[in-house]
Amino acid sequence: MKIMTVSDEPGETMMGKFVVLLRKLMPWRKNQFAMYFGGCFIFSFGAKFFIDSKLGVDPLDVLCIGMTKHLPITIGIASGIVAITFLSIWTLWNKKFPPLTPFFTTFLVGNLIDLWNLARIQDFTSPILSPVGLLVFALLLCAYGSSYIIMSGIGIRIMDLVAITIVNKWRWQFIAAKMFLEIAMFSIGWTLGGPIGIGTVCFLAFVGTLIQPFMFMNNKFLRMPNHGLSKATTKEVAAAL
Repeated sequence: MKIMTVSDEPGETMMGKFVVLLRKLMPWRKNQFAMYFGGCFIFSFGAKFFIDSKLGVDPLDVLCIGMTKHLPITIGIASGIVAITFLSIWTLWNKKFPPLTPFFTTFLVGNLIDLWNLARIQDFTSPILSPVGLLVFALLLCAYGSSYIIMSGIGIRIMDLVAITIVNKWRWQFIAAKMFLEIAMFSIGWTLGGPIGIGTVCFLAFVGTLIQPFMFMNNKFLRMPNHGLSKATTKEVAAAL
């Protein structure tokens, strides 16, 4: 006669299978989620400071803000549309289902910017900081937020995903592929009326440069593990940076 144990019960067996499936679909740890959402939160503040400085914003926001001038949509929805477009290009080019985390990253940051606009945080920050001060904080926050997102190992910026494909398919240097996409985005955004200025140039010049030192500081002084680089290939590491 077989004695049924707790593990033999159908409910427990089904629950166990569900947990295993969930871990396969979302194989990340709590500290990775903390770094990821913290990075998106910090980056969104930086993007908001770019907007409030009125000195120009990053290429993605140039495009998204330009879209909002012609369509009855928010920055968050515009970000989602841009993310879906990039993922569609990636899917057609690679002939396989795309990773969804880049879409979620873009969509989440865009909606957080909408939230900060709704909360009118500029009423508190603009009287304290000059436009140049807002720009400096914007650069630091976007770079530091990006370091968290990369170190979490969960998300990667949507344009970086397509840039990696350009590297693989066309044998371009990553910096050339990335600049091609960034210039294309803010050119279309500028045509639509998006804000371009010295802030846009500073984003292209400094944010990517600051990410790697911030990741080093997080690892060295805060003892934060770098999940993004530990699992990436050499080419993907170079792309992420």
